[in-house]
Parts: sequence; C-alpha cells; structure tokens
Amino acid sequence: MSRAWQALRALRLRLVGPAKELVGTDQFGNKYYRVPKHENRAGQIIPERRFVEAVNREAYQYQIGDFPAEWEAWIRKKREDPPTIEEILRNENYKEEMKQKVKDVSEKDKLLQAKEYEQGLIAEPSHTQVKGHASAPYYGKKEPSQDPTSTANTFQPGAWMPPSSGSSQNK
Repeated sequence: MSRAWQALRALRLRLVGPAKELVGTDQFGNKYYRVPKHENRAGQIIPERRFVEAVNREAYQYQIGDFPAEWEAWIRKKREDPPTIEEILRNENYKEEMKQKVKDVSEKDKLLQAKEYEQGLIAEPSHTQVKGHASAPYYGKKEPSQDPTSTANTFQPGAWMPPSSGSSQNK
C-alpha cells in the first residue's frame, strides 16, 4: 500500500505540483506560504514561490503597513529565512525609539533656534507679503490702466485693450 501511495503522490506532484507549506503568520493575521522548487510534467523546473494570504482579501482594503517589512523582504526573496516574531517586535521597538529621538532632537533644535533669535545671533526669517503678480493685468491697483506706469521701485504693466471695432481688418 505504501508503494501505491508513493506512486500516487509522485503523480500528483508531477501533474499539479507540490502543496503549499505554511511558513508563518504575522501579528495582523496574514498567513505566509511557500511552494518549493519542483519539476512540472513537461520537465521544466519551477522555482520556489512565496506568497501571502492576507486578512483583507480585497485590493482596495490594503494600506501601507499591512505587511511587516521583514515578511515583505522574505516574500521578495531579499532574505532566505522567514522572520521570527522576536525579530519583528525588536524592529518595532527600534522604530518607536527612533521616532521619540527624532521628536526630542526637533524640539531641542526649535528651542536653540528661538534662543539664537533672541540673542541676535541669526536673523529672523522675513515675512513678505505678496499683493499680486507683475504679469497680472493690474498689480496693486484697483483698475487696469492702458498705459504702463513706473515709479521708482514699482512697475505697473499696462492692460491690453482690443482695437476698436470701427477699423475692419477683413477687406
């Protein structure tokens, strides 16, 4: 019986391929599988395949961070062995520590910058007020003018007016 069972198993392996193997799950409940390298019935060698069965099966339900970076690296074959839960937790703790350090450094920098402004070591950023754009039909005035105007530091472009309808260009 065992010989017949091995023959059936070998036949199924040649026709269908090997069964998927559960490699692990993550903290979100996603399951990660692999199908080992095998030879199909035509004699072609099929490389190892890795994939995930996600908790959210619809593509529109995926969000950034649904898959831990360690598992994604395993699926993309950037790493040989699947990650352990300890490794994932260690990396999560490291990320949180780095976020806190960045926040602390940012607050310290803001305080130092405020102190330097008070002492006059650096100039405060200038706050310019934009009233319009020079290419606008009128700049800083309520109404457009046909003639351009200029006084020292300001320039007011003139407005283009169509030619009067009295002169006909079609002859």
